[in-house]
Amino acid sequence: MKKKIIIVIVLIIAILIGGGLVAYYISNKEKTTPEDIWNKYISYINEEKYEEMYEMITDTAKSQISKEDFIKRNENIYSGIDMANLDIQITNVEEEEKNISKINYTETMETSAGNVEFQNTVRIVKNTQKEYKVEWSHKLILPGLNSTDKVRVKTIKAKRGEIDDKNGIMLAGEGKVSSIGIVPGKLPENKEETIQQISDILGISVETINKTLSASWVKDDTFVPIKKVEQSDAEIKEKVLQISGIKITSETSRVYPLGEASAQLVGYVQTITAEELEKNKGKGYTSTSLIGKAGLEKQYEEQLKGNNGLEIYIEDEKGKRKSEIAKIDVKNGENIKLTIDSNIQQKLYEELKNDAGFFVVMKPNTGELLALVSTPSYNPNKFVLGMTSDEWNKINNNENKPMFVRYQQSYIPGSTFKPITGAIGLTTGTLSVDDTFTYNGLSWKKDGWGEFDITTLTSYSGPKNLKNALIHSDNIYFAQAALQIGKKNFTDGLNNILFNQDLNLEISTAKSQYSNSKDISNEKVLADSGYGQGEILVNPILMASIYSAFNNDGNMVKPYIIEKDNKNVEYLVKNAFSKEAANIIKEDLIQVVEDSEGTAKDMKVIGRTIAGKTGTAELKASKDGDADVLGWFDCFTTDSNDNQLLIISMVENGRSLGGSHYLIKKIKTLF
Repeated sequence: MKKKIIIVIVLIIAILIGGGLVAYYISNKEKTTPEDIWNKYISYINEEKYEEMYEMITDTAKSQISKEDFIKRNENIYSGIDMANLDIQITNVEEEEKNISKINYTETMETSAGNVEFQNTVRIVKNTQKEYKVEWSHKLILPGLNSTDKVRVKTIKAKRGEIDDKNGIMLAGEGKVSSIGIVPGKLPENKEETIQQISDILGISVETINKTLSASWVKDDTFVPIKKVEQSDAEIKEKVLQISGIKITSETSRVYPLGEASAQLVGYVQTITAEELEKNKGKGYTSTSLIGKAGLEKQYEEQLKGNNGLEIYIEDEKGKRKSEIAKIDVKNGENIKLTIDSNIQQKLYEELKNDAGFFVVMKPNTGELLALVSTPSYNPNKFVLGMTSDEWNKINNNENKPMFVRYQQSYIPGSTFKPITGAIGLTTGTLSVDDTFTYNGLSWKKDGWGEFDITTLTSYSGPKNLKNALIHSDNIYFAQAALQIGKKNFTDGLNNILFNQDLNLEISTAKSQYSNSKDISNEKVLADSGYGQGEILVNPILMASIYSAFNNDGNMVKPYIIEKDNKNVEYLVKNAFSKEAANIIKEDLIQVVEDSEGTAKDMKVIGRTIAGKTGTAELKASKDGDADVLGWFDCFTTDSNDNQLLIISMVENGRSLGGSHYLIKKIKTLF
């Protein structure tokens, strides 16, 4: 009996609990509002819970779209436009009919084409189970969207800016190239032999060609691009056109009209790598974007690249644009105008292209860089169009390093440094034009130096003073001058003209130095430094600025390469040397050219006044006759002619080429 009573009690409790739960569930459903349902649906969009969203829509809506299609439709559109942070603000709720509520709301979201805001309406329906459901249609994804419409995302590619010379001649920009391809259906019966022949001419492996031809999109009448070449590459085009099945079309590409002549300066672009894409995340690049890899193309990437435009719009079933959702206007890259003169750049490149060396050409009174030539060079167009392994190996294995930008480095200056020693001495008052030094013959050393002598090449009559020492390029004079100037005055003078410092110019340069450590270690090194040996290294662009001081009352102009509207002269260093010192050095350097015994007498040009200094830099401190040298020649015009030039030049393998005199012949082509 007791057991029956207990069972009855348990049943009663269970019924009461069950009834309570049912009542709680019904009560909760009554408390849920249409706004709650719509906010929940929106939260699922942000969480990409498309299955849960489908369960929230009405049965009528479900009868019109399957779960699979619903998920696919929402996912494709939201991911396609890069939707993020979707938010709604409900502006009005009204009961249209019994069990049907209409919600007006403002929707905002972030997309790849910017932020979007629009007004929309949704109806929330209470079904027979008293559950609120969303009356779904395609318009809830985007206003005006129908079931047959498509959402398009269109990228409008920005045009990369041009790089032009001072006269508007294009150095880098958009141009035409030739695309060599195969029409498979027109290949002859001996297909394998023909493809081998194409491979041999274009330098592309048979495997690569066959893989390209086997792509799923290729049909017999399809033009299949194999290799792009410059339009001027007549030899290759002539050879391949003799083969049946070959076709050549014209395409637009980034081109470099000066080719090798401006390669190290301008650089080149190539398709962005995965690593670069990750590094530049958020800057508008895609996996197919071009990016500057070297030279000015790399240095001024931000200005040149521009920003792609983007449009998100609805397209109807006929392919007609129906409405715009969001848009970012395309912003083309900026054009960059240089101070470079293409004629000078091309001419000097042609003069030195078979050698290893450089030319820096600048207007001596303004700092405008008219030419920056480094040789040997490479063809930047090959990097853009595609380079074969043989072409790359030819560049990479060249002992003269075609991709090495020589004018950005620092070198032993040899005797072209002597005017600097003289100018420091005159400016500090530790050397005068009347000071002479006593020594006999072509060698000299100070007591205690051991076996190392300082030698000079030429003996001359007349006093061993500054003027004669420059005219005859007397090493011994400048060694003794450096000792007389003293280490502190000498190094302070070099620090003042930016040795051991970054120049912060538009073109990056290696630092110049007077010591491999922090200071000149001993008297012998100081003496060697006086005539441009020791541990002295000078960057040629800094050397151009230093030499400009001799023509500008002691002020070093600031070299620049980007054309500017403001033509006011800027200086790297004002009062680098005293006005008197600069003018003395200038007049002496004129005599280096004008005097019949001057080492640069070959540079004399009728009707022009030119100051110059030859230089022969020993590459190693040794008496070994096999030691090679760098040949230098630095000069600047000092007359009133409109064609004012300052030229810093160097050639490697100077001993066999003739050093300075080899360069003089080439520089004279500019006059």
